[in-house]
Amino acid sequence: MGKVICCKIILIVIFVTSTEGNVQGRKENIEKSLQIIHEVAIKSFNILCAGKDYKPLSVTISTVRFDSARQKADLAATLLQDLGVAHHNGLQDAIAKNLLVSESSVLSARVLAINASSGYLANTAWWQRQGVELEGPKKIEKSISLEPGRRIHYPWYEDPDTSPSLRSPKFMEGPLNVTYKGWWTFPYYSCSARRWLMSYSVPIPPPPGRRGLKGFLSLDIDISHLEVNQCEKTIQNRQNEISVFHGTHKCHNTTSRCIYGAHILPKWSRGRYQCVCRDGYYSPHHGGIFNGTLVEVAWQQKEENITDTWDLIFECKKCEPGCHTCIDQSPCLATYNWPFRITLLVFSVSCAFCTMILNIFMFKHKRLKVFKVASPIFLSITLFGCATMYLEMAAIFPVLDTYSCIATKWSRHLGFCITYTALLMKTWRVSLTYRVKSAHKVKLTDKQLLQWMVPILLVMLIYLGTWTVSDTPTAEDILDNEGLRFKQCVYNWWDHSLAIGEVLFLAWGIRVCYNVRNAESLYNEARLISYAIYNIAIVNIMMIAFHLFIFPRAGPNIKYFLGFIRTQLSTSTTITLVFGPKVFRVLRGQGDQWDNKARSRGVSASFSLNGIGLVPEEAPDLYQENEELKEEIQKLAAQIEFMKIVHMEVNNRHLKPKTGGYFSSVNAPTVIHNPSAKTGGCLLAKAEDL
Repeated sequence: MGKVICCKIILIVIFVTSTEGNVQGRKENIEKSLQIIHEVAIKSFNILCAGKDYKPLSVTISTVRFDSARQKADLAATLLQDLGVAHHNGLQDAIAKNLLVSESSVLSARVLAINASSGYLANTAWWQRQGVELEGPKKIEKSISLEPGRRIHYPWYEDPDTSPSLRSPKFMEGPLNVTYKGWWTFPYYSCSARRWLMSYSVPIPPPPGRRGLKGFLSLDIDISHLEVNQCEKTIQNRQNEISVFHGTHKCHNTTSRCIYGAHILPKWSRGRYQCVCRDGYYSPHHGGIFNGTLVEVAWQQKEENITDTWDLIFECKKCEPGCHTCIDQSPCLATYNWPFRITLLVFSVSCAFCTMILNIFMFKHKRLKVFKVASPIFLSITLFGCATMYLEMAAIFPVLDTYSCIATKWSRHLGFCITYTALLMKTWRVSLTYRVKSAHKVKLTDKQLLQWMVPILLVMLIYLGTWTVSDTPTAEDILDNEGLRFKQCVYNWWDHSLAIGEVLFLAWGIRVCYNVRNAESLYNEARLISYAIYNIAIVNIMMIAFHLFIFPRAGPNIKYFLGFIRTQLSTSTTITLVFGPKVFRVLRGQGDQWDNKARSRGVSASFSLNGIGLVPEEAPDLYQENEELKEEIQKLAAQIEFMKIVHMEVNNRHLKPKTGGYFSSVNAPTVIHNPSAKTGGCLLAKAEDL
């Protein structure tokens, strides 16, 4: 078993080694061929053809485009083999001429009769196009290039020492799974024709059992119209491009790309392309566009260790980070002032942490009247929303991407919705109780308000979730005043729709606050919440104006600072207005005392942001109930006393009003009406005056 594994490993190593050797050899052949093409293109004719009449390449070219000529040659060779080439000189001449006439790409056609034993030429029929270097129709004439009695040394003829069954090195390998009757030569430059040619040769052996003359048929195909494109193969490549040369350019692939089309050069030329710097790269030389011929020469000099021009001149330099295109090393990205941003972030996170501490402090003292009458559950929800809005500064702190944009949208809008809705629900309850004209008490518990609040938060959650899943917020590049680029979250119709909804929500909250502007409450909480709601609306409107009109192209640091200012002015101010007086009273030891100033204006102990006639969800407070019963008894006693005096006055009209008394027209007391104790307070004042 071990021997088998070792043998397999050895075979794999041999296969890989041979494959690598074949690839390396193929690259060397391509480079040699490109060098020959370069010499043909730049050297004068006399120097080029002084030594040899042919300049063969060693690369394989697809011959599919010439299949029509090949099939005709195969058919003609079969005919000559059947009839024999020894006794049909006229037939040989006719076949060669018709092969030339039938195909426009054929430059010359010939049928040879060769002595099978000596290899000398016996006779020939050779037709070719004259004036091939001229444009337009070519004259077809019979050639006298070959003379009988001489050996043949042409690219299209097999070596004298090989037989028709063996492959000569001057012929290309045929396609896999395809059998040709003849062989294609490698491309070569013909000095006599001054063109690039390929020849198809078909040997015609003598009839079986007979010796004497053997036949040979060949066609010369003009391939000068093909193009040497050294750039990578693309969909736009034309059919007349030689695919074997694709990807042989000498551009620095990592920093530049090859663009084919230097039409000032012949089609068969090395370096018929340009090297152009890729996006994100630049070159101080030649504007980042290099001639392919110069690049080829520089690369060859580098290979020969002559100069390093190929690396020094023709390699593009990387632009500064964030630059899609550039012409020098100027920055393209806006600079982030990280110490400044970290300072603002630490302060915002500290505020969020203090908010949580304040929440713990409130729950620890939730039985104190200053917190109890203000619905601790709604105060806790408000603090949670404020902490969420503070965390927006953490979401927009780094260089924005998809995840930070999602966190930004959620923290900003969800935090606003939680905070604003909690405050508005309490104010709305005051508005409902304040507008009641009947003696019946409105009972709105915290549980009932939460049932109204949950659908609002649910709508916001559904909207944000749908937004995140269907059209995930992403970051886009924008420019600041200096043309430097930085990331900002995309604003689209999702943002605009939500902004319109929040503006309408703010408008409704302002209307509710306006309705309760004269309402009296314990600890003056209704008015403070109204101020907080007004502040939220004003701050958001001002920040929108700053972003759109005053600083439309502000840099990332200014935008971060504006976000910090907005958060502090809206969130910190809200916490200060709503919780500041309460915490101050608790620290002074007055958290469990009634607001005597409000009570002096006729505000009952039950009139607060917890509602009038609130049904407590906890055990009843006997002290509070006793206080409320005393107030009701005082109201009833004042009403009874007032009715007694009124009836006595009606039935005894001879009695005159006491000077300075209640019924005196001169010194009639001014009665202050209170919305919560409208009747009882007035009657009490009248009774005391009497």
